[in-house]
Amino acid sequence: MSHSINLETTRSILIDILKAITLPENSKRINDAKSASGKETIKFFQNVFPIVMEIQMQVVTKYGFAGREGLVLYEQLVREFENTDQEIARLREQIRQNYLPPMSSGSSPDILI
Repeated sequence: MSHSINLETTRSILIDILKAITLPENSKRINDAKSASGKETIKFFQNVFPIVMEIQMQVVTKYGFAGREGLVLYEQLVREFENTDQEIARLREQIRQNYLPPMSSGSSPDILI
């Protein structure tokens, strides 16, 4: 399969990723990992980020982007659309909210990103 995608396919993939993240079994895994991480940013990334990446890899594989390399390539292609399409930017932000730790305004983060 060619590794180029159009705007509509990009949106479809992002929506499919969000649907997969919210499946009860995936949502539970993510929430359990978040709980286990507490307020420690490093643990959050160690516990939550891999689960969300695994879910994303499962989805993008269905569109011809296999494995980690496929996910990286897919992300590069999506970034091209993100700057010009508000819907893609919004969908990507929704996905990021699942693996980025919450930052409270009154506290300093454990690490600088």
